[in-house]
Amino acid sequence: MQFSPTNGDFTFVSSTDAEELSGTIDAPDITLNMGPDSTRDAYATTFLRQRGYGWLLEVEEEDSEDTKPLLEELDIDLKDIYYKIRCVLMPMPSLGFNRQVVRDNPDFWGPLAVVLLFSMISIYGQFRVVSWIITIWIFGSLTIFLLARVLGGEVSYGQVLGVIGYSLLPLIVIAPLLLVIGGFEVVSTLIKLFGVFWAAYSAASLLVGDEFKTKKPLLIYPIFLLYIYFLSLYTGV
Repeated sequence: MQFSPTNGDFTFVSSTDAEELSGTIDAPDITLNMGPDSTRDAYATTFLRQRGYGWLLEVEEEDSEDTKPLLEELDIDLKDIYYKIRCVLMPMPSLGFNRQVVRDNPDFWGPLAVVLLFSMISIYGQFRVVSWIITIWIFGSLTIFLLARVLGGEVSYGQVLGVIGYSLLPLIVIAPLLLVIGGFEVVSTLIKLFGVFWAAYSAASLLVGDEFKTKKPLLIYPIFLLYIYFLSLYTGV
């Protein structure tokens, strides 16, 4: 017995002589369309996250700070340092510089550079003086800071450290002159005194404000002695 289905896809044969069934299936090719690339990406993302592999899809965002220039990264403002140097070297109010910026906007790298430069010109024949100058700068500034606070001054240690460091510039300026006229004792002594007064005036005019009133000499005197000691480290006397 033979049955012929109306769809024409299958042929079933039944016979008393054979118990087997045979047939053929002709099916067209099936293509699975997942949609556009964005849809496939969404499926892949969902699949990975459901399986706990979402970390594979994480992309580290570039930090804008990593692209900053080195000077900005270290908080070094060369224009600001140059302006403060001019304020210290020319302390006269008539020149029109806003000298209070040296005190009110302290920085670390400028004073450190000045102290290191002073150490370098003091290094000949006495290598240990470098670390000693830096030590005197740090602890001498701390002494001035504590004395200023005891006397009622409103200054921070960072401000004192910056002002004392920058005010070493006059001693650096007179150093070449001392090398040239070192044989003339009288002239050399006058230049040394001028350099010390110059440095002490630059520092004291910034640190000793009106809040000290009649106590100003109590702070000016140790500042003056501090720069005398700095100069003695340079001259070896």
